Amino acid sequence: MPVIRSSDLELFYDLSGPETAPVVAFSNSLGATLEMWEAQAVALSQRYRCLRYDARGHGRSETFDRPTTIDDLADDLAGLLDALDIGKAHVVGLSIGGMTAQALAARHPERVTTLALLASSAGFGAEAAWRDRAALVRRDGVEAVVDLTIDRWFSPGFREAAPDTIARARERFLATDGPGYARCCEVIATTDLRDRIGAISVPTLIVVGADDAATPPAMSEDMRQRIAGSELVTLSGARHQLAIERADAVNAHLMAFLARYGGAADFDRGLAVRTSVLGADYVDAALRSAGDFGAPWQDFITRYAWGEIWGDPTLPRKTRSLITLAMMVALHREEEFKMHVRPALGNGVSVEEMRAMVKQAAVYAGVPAGNAAIRWMREVFGEEL
Repeated sequence: MPVIRSSDLELFYDLSGPETAPVVAFSNSLGATLEMWEAQAVALSQRYRCLRYDARGHGRSETFDRPTTIDDLADDLAGLLDALDIGKAHVVGLSIGGMTAQALAARHPERVTTLALLASSAGFGAEAAWRDRAALVRRDGVEAVVDLTIDRWFSPGFREAAPDTIARARERFLATDGPGYARCCEVIATTDLRDRIGAISVPTLIVVGADDAATPPAMSEDMRQRIAGSELVTLSGARHQLAIERADAVNAHLMAFLARYGGAADFDRGLAVRTSVLGADYVDAALRSAGDFGAPWQDFITRYAWGEIWGDPTLPRKTRSLITLAMMVALHREEEFKMHVRPALGNGVSVEEMRAMVKQAAVYAGVPAGNAAIRWMREVFGEEL
């Protein structure tokens, strides 16, 4: 992994995947390094050129202990693209990396093909709290905030299930340069992109964890309202470090999103969308069990139903889920209804909205149809309701 000069500092980066493929650039979160994107690089590098780098003050990149703004971080990424002779890229950022991505799209729109904003915000607010954290780290080092950070990054269940992953994340955090971390805290304290991101016109995917206290879902909803045509996905049971804790779900949504705008083949595009909505286990099982007789049917529904229809960005995924469920109520399609209920949660439909949909469907399709739908939901969710 080489170092290259971007703007006025040296950035450590990694570039993997086919040399002629579209570039996907990843910008890391506060206190992390390019390794946080390992699962995404593995999943995407078959089809995309994946560019990961350590942001200034992090990992093996250079640190300048001087006042820094979000535009400086955006210019770092633009300079890295220049140094690598990359005209434009799909840009993925998490937390402050997502803020960097927004600033890049607003400041250098010609460099951005699409945006994916994970666990991020257009402005965190709480300036005093971020300045206090910067002062604490300057005085006592990053050790003073590591426990708080790990708790905010990962849910208790994930910490218990993946201790080695947590240990690696903790080790990389503790290796972060104190002044570099403090300067990035000050960037967050002073950044407010809310009046600038309305100018972003590229396709934008926003993903947030339902249990993220660092960047709560309300911040993502605010970005969605400000960025025209953007799409919001909420992942249940997830906290801040989505790229690690919910790597499979993040990968599925990223691949489906990129397939719509990155020139993937029809079947690949449909497969990516289908997988992101229904889950890899379900789709893999459907394809494996199709056999010679069913394979052409699987090819058809993957290309048409999922690639062309579900892959059409005109309607948000949430809307498509509600439409699909309502039609399954009206047509009394129990199997298909049950198949789409849990995926609808991942597309941002709440249980309360499902119940409201059933009520409306019952008005037009009949109370017996509504009764069946309520029963199906209880059978799917069990004690969760």
